[in-house]
Amino acid sequence: MRERCRRMVRRRAVVSAGVSAVPIPGIDIVSDLKLFTQLIDDVNREFGLTPEQVEKLQPKYKLIAYQAAVSVGGALVGRLVTRDMVVKLLQRTGKKIVARQASKFVPLAGQVTSAAIGFFAFRQIGYQHVEACARVAQELLTAKEDK
Repeated sequence: MRERCRRMVRRRAVVSAGVSAVPIPGIDIVSDLKLFTQLIDDVNREFGLTPEQVEKLQPKYKLIAYQAAVSVGGALVGRLVTRDMVVKLLQRTGKKIVARQASKFVPLAGQVTSAAIGFFAFRQIGYQHVEACARVAQELLTAKEDK
């Protein structure tokens, strides 16, 4: 499951990079917001950690899921993902986004640089979310086995 989600992250990072190569400032940010919001929802679903799936858990397991999410820093695990949450997450990589935007003004080499920065930033954030979901899912599995 983890590797399937990591492949999903890589595929969407490639799309993000492709959009980053378009020499129109700002279009990549809008695209990244949409792509990343969908990615978070899809990864959460794969691990059984969408808000709906977590709500169906027994109360003690629901508590374990939320405690595990907090302990691993998975701010988007088991939560309804809003545009504002994704913006805050992407702001963590703010310097990369600024560099990506600035590089668009340099012909061709700037577009390639922008695409590379976009790919690596998207992939890094996506991988972090996959790992957080995997740890939360493991905590739940362990709790159910200890029953």
